[in-house]
Amino acid sequence: MNEVIKTIFERRAVRKYKDQPLSRDLIEQLLDAGRMAPSAINHQPWKFYVLTKKEDIVLFSKEILKEGLKTIPEMHLKDVGKAIISGIMHLAHGIDFIRSKDPVFHNAPVVIFITGPKDNEWAALDIGMCSQNIMLAARSMGLDTCPIGFGKFVEKTKDYPKLKIPSNEQVHLAISVGHGDQHPDLHHRKKDNVVYL
Repeated sequence: MNEVIKTIFERRAVRKYKDQPLSRDLIEQLLDAGRMAPSAINHQPWKFYVLTKKEDIVLFSKEILKEGLKTIPEMHLKDVGKAIISGIMHLAHGIDFIRSKDPVFHNAPVVIFITGPKDNEWAALDIGMCSQNIMLAARSMGLDTCPIGFGKFVEKTKDYPKLKIPSNEQVHLAISVGHGDQHPDLHHRKKDNVVYL
């Protein structure tokens, strides 16, 4: 396997981090990798809001969980079932996200919120590619990450203004980054999803 493919196969969503900070230079290298992603008409719609203060990360983690759980009554029955299964999956990873001090970001020393313009219909796809670049770059540097869709609920938190995100942008994803303190197994990958024409 070449190094790129090896990195792709080794990347995992990690939900437990060592209490070890990352340098600004290291964070910038990850963001530069994200900036190299392709984007529609080269608009590069992503913006990065980076949290490194532990107290801020814990604050937003608790608020995001609270706001995210409020949406469960609004979900359709099928979606509620998925949310419950997702919660069980978190518990299966050995995480008690209700009692945890940092239930969303899992003690990561860095959290990156990635936004895009509300009026850009391609931003979500572009940010997906940008995020994958960041996560693969992190793995290649011996770091671990977890993409956190729940991070979008930061917009509903009372402390959201602290992020200074303009009203014409929306949060698409959060990524936790740090030195992982677990080694998750590889989940089964489907192989029956190809149609050759």
